[in-house]
Amino acid sequence: MHEIGISNFRATCFAVPEKVRRTRTPVRVTRFGKPVAEIRPPGRSSTKPWLGCMRQSCETLGDLVGPIRAFQGWATRQE
Repeated sequence: MHEIGISNFRATCFAVPEKVRRTRTPVRVTRFGKPVAEIRPPGRSSTKPWLGCMRQSCETLGDLVGPIRAFQGWATRQE
């Protein structure tokens, strides 16, 4: 873990998080030699995206956009 003084952190506050992201090495910010903050890279996401999670688990049979013909076998009422 790298240590940086708070005055140096103020001067490079935009560069330090980018360096942490790139090197994945945490940085400790100190004031008068005592730690006041730590900048750590984010943890790896263990969750899979939900989009496409059911892919290859279903099979499509027939026409998806045509009429369903739900009433095809029903008898019509004649008066």
